Amino acid sequence: MTNAIECLNLTHCYGSKIVYENLNFHVERGKIFGILGKNGMGKTTAINILMGFLRPTAGRCLVLGEESHRIRPETRARIGLLHEGHIQYDFMTITQIERFYAAFYPRWKRQYYYHLVDKLGLSGDHKIAHMSCGQRSQIALGLILAQDPDLMILDDYSMGLDAGYRHLFLDFLLDFVRTDQKTVLMTSHIIQDLENVIDDAIILGYQKLLAQLPVSTFRQTFHAYRFDTPQPVEVLRRESLIRNIETLKQHVTVFGFFGVNELEALLDKNGITHGQITEIPLSFEEAFIGITGKY
Repeated sequence: MTNAIECLNLTHCYGSKIVYENLNFHVERGKIFGILGKNGMGKTTAINILMGFLRPTAGRCLVLGEESHRIRPETRARIGLLHEGHIQYDFMTITQIERFYAAFYPRWKRQYYYHLVDKLGLSGDHKIAHMSCGQRSQIALGLILAQDPDLMILDDYSMGLDAGYRHLFLDFLLDFVRTDQKTVLMTSHIIQDLENVIDDAIILGYQKLLAQLPVSTFRQTFHAYRFDTPQPVEVLRRESLIRNIETLKQHVTVFGFFGVNELEALLDKNGITHGQITEIPLSFEEAFIGITGKY
């Protein structure tokens, strides 16, 4: 089996609110996969479904070859989960919590834990309760690495971590994945950190999938162009190639998977006169905002 995760026609609702409808994606083994989207688009819901904490309204999710709501205990032991909040036993010390977790995982590698946690510069008898949010996050991440899981699911791994610790963890993660052919599914609110980390991604919008493609392809094929026009441009929102439009007086910026010649053809087709068209260079974060919108 080449896929660690497969979601087929996934539909989920909270009462009358639709979160997804017929969502399809897969995560290849040995890859780092991102679920991206603004707050409230269903990233954490997807993780809850994958872990079997929620049963989808319709569709199927397979995790390591098993139905997500029927994962066997021995398969669950091969999954390392970091959920929002980094809940831990805060009455324990750095040493005690490592020994406690080790008892549950036959493949436990304590050196992974201490290699990361030792960077905190704290003694082994330092209590979790006396740590900052960022230090607690580092403990949680170390515990997950030590499990030596085949699949890591990281829901907003960056919570509470400053820039230095975020990059430290990502360095560990990349080495972990590339060396041992592990699979990772992750979300984060800090989009710029993920550009050189994730291989493939889906970008979720309101009740729909905005994009599903390798990050390198997204960067190469998603563009922003700016031009001036005295005419309204809302008609362009009906064009499938255009994913977003921003206007400020007569200044217009359009985003989408198209080149300048295709944009000129769309403007001519809709009878929109315009000034010179200029391409706007985009960082990964700016491209993400371009496809999801600022609001």
